[in-house]
Amino acid sequence: MKQITLSIIFLYSLFSFSQSSTEDVIEPFLEDIVSQFPNVRDLAISPNGKEAVFSAQSFMGDISALMIVSKTDTKWSNPEVISFSGQYFDIEPFFSSDGLKLFFASNRPMNNTSTTVKDFDIWYVERSSTEASWSAPINLGAPVNTEMDEFYPVVTNSNNLYFTLDNPSLKRKDDIYISEFKNGAYTQPKPLSDSINSEGYEFNAFIAPDESFIIYTCYNRDDGYGSGDLYVSYKQENGEWSISKNMGQKVNSNKMEYCPFVDTQNGILYFTSKRLKTTSFKEKQSIEDLKTTFYSYENGLSRLYKISITNLIEK
Repeated sequence: MKQITLSIIFLYSLFSFSQSSTEDVIEPFLEDIVSQFPNVRDLAISPNGKEAVFSAQSFMGDISALMIVSKTDTKWSNPEVISFSGQYFDIEPFFSSDGLKLFFASNRPMNNTSTTVKDFDIWYVERSSTEASWSAPINLGAPVNTEMDEFYPVVTNSNNLYFTLDNPSLKRKDDIYISEFKNGAYTQPKPLSDSINSEGYEFNAFIAPDESFIIYTCYNRDDGYGSGDLYVSYKQENGEWSISKNMGQKVNSNKMEYCPFVDTQNGILYFTSKRLKTTSFKEKQSIEDLKTTFYSYENGLSRLYKISITNLIEK
């Protein structure tokens, strides 16, 4: 029998008063801000809800920098390049539970004496308070970082670190790994079980703060809707992960869905999608009509979306 965890109970109790169809509606997130950039992905929201960090990328995805916006009342500020980014390929931010560390993946050199990029490692910055400035980036080091590529860090309440690793020696594609935090240090990373991983691509995992569930992307699976889909798995009473399930057409389209982030306090799933609003027309389009389609939010480029998680997570 699957364990009923505190975070899942909380999500349900928070939204039990509302069962309207609006819970299932996918909405753009930060639409005016996101639309300023060719591609936007990898959203992280601070624990106090006042900061959001995301990756802004070029059309081809070969340039990437981390942007930050701040929230006052209900209004988000204009985006700015975060203090430590803007020179190297930085992606996939994630706040620690106290908001005083920000983890991310980057191909930046190990020190300031070189500008030659390397493989992707997991880095972090830190600050003394939520009002203070970020430090210079710090490489997380071994045993997490290797000569291979490490991506998409997520740190739980126990300080366990989950991330994506591409290990060519295993003759597999990307897998989700865990490095447990014990005695003040990270242990040798291990891949999650085959309930999560396969010989195909599994990547970009969000793990609940209490490690009760995981949402991540699986690429081109037989039960998928096309390209990459979001899947969910739950921690069972025996400590093992349940076999992951496709989250369905409420979230997934026939295009790529990836980079999930869950605001567990407010029960909202944020994710990136390359969905298209339309690919065919019933009649000839004018140049103005075509421009409207080309520059619409759902135009096949990476965009941020949100949806209530109420009916997407099992009790």
